[in-house]
Amino acid sequence: MEATAPALVKLEDGQHAKAKLQTVSVTGGLLRMARALQEGDFVEVAFQTHSGPVHGMAEMLHPRRISAEGILQPFRFIALDDNDHKTLSFAVNSTTERNFLLGPNQFSSRKV
Repeated sequence: MEATAPALVKLEDGQHAKAKLQTVSVTGGLLRMARALQEGDFVEVAFQTHSGPVHGMAEMLHPRRISAEGILQPFRFIALDDNDHKTLSFAVNSTTERNFLLGPNQFSSRKV
């Protein structure tokens, strides 16, 4: 699921970092952050989907720097409770299905 939604990252030391969720799947995602976290850091990630809030534990993967806009920080989920997993799965599946059925231009240039 492609997104650009606010996300909150709670670090191991209890501090919080704001992020933008760029992409998410049922196994992980990609955050745009002001500063990189270390590969292997364990954090809590929280964000809102059209299906509801999702909160889970994640492991940070190797960060990738991009210009002045910030860092792209991939992560993988290591723990989601059942309700968060259902919410995330529903959000990802419904977005994927909608994008697959409508396509990027939603057939706007096609005559029937």
